[in-house]
Amino acid sequence: MQYEPGCKDCGCYLIVREVRYDDMKHVVDIERKSFKYPYTVLTFITLMNLYPNYFLVCEYCGRVVGYVSAAVGKDGYGHIISIAVDPEFRGRGIGKLLMGNVESRLYGDGINKFKLEVAVSNQIAVKMYSSLGYKVSKVLSRYYPDGEDAYLMIKDLSSS
Repeated sequence: MQYEPGCKDCGCYLIVREVRYDDMKHVVDIERKSFKYPYTVLTFITLMNLYPNYFLVCEYCGRVVGYVSAAVGKDGYGHIISIAVDPEFRGRGIGKLLMGNVESRLYGDGINKFKLEVAVSNQIAVKMYSSLGYKVSKVLSRYYPDGEDAYLMIKDLSSS
């Protein structure tokens, strides 16, 4: 678990930890608030079982306010599957905190290249990923069910 300074008023901290089964309803709720085509609870349980070290939540005052899930692909990349922050808590650095934590875990396991897909229209996320060192690798045409394109973004630490 990692603790980060949180609320100055109540003394709560942001806690980043591995997801638990009892977090799933909160993860799914945040997912549904965040995406047009949300993953199912079954998808998240599968990811939790396959990659428990890479499925993290951020807890604030006992409430799950964000999550990130990653996997390791056959190509050797750490693949950020999904990340979202409850709309009520966006703009506070929680997404960057989660990304930093999952990347650190992947890097500690010898993974030094990361990838993710993001909707071309989601400029807030694109800007955040760019600030973290991700670069657009290519456009994935009609990636989403409604035909929207996505960017494939890559971060390569192998030459660092």
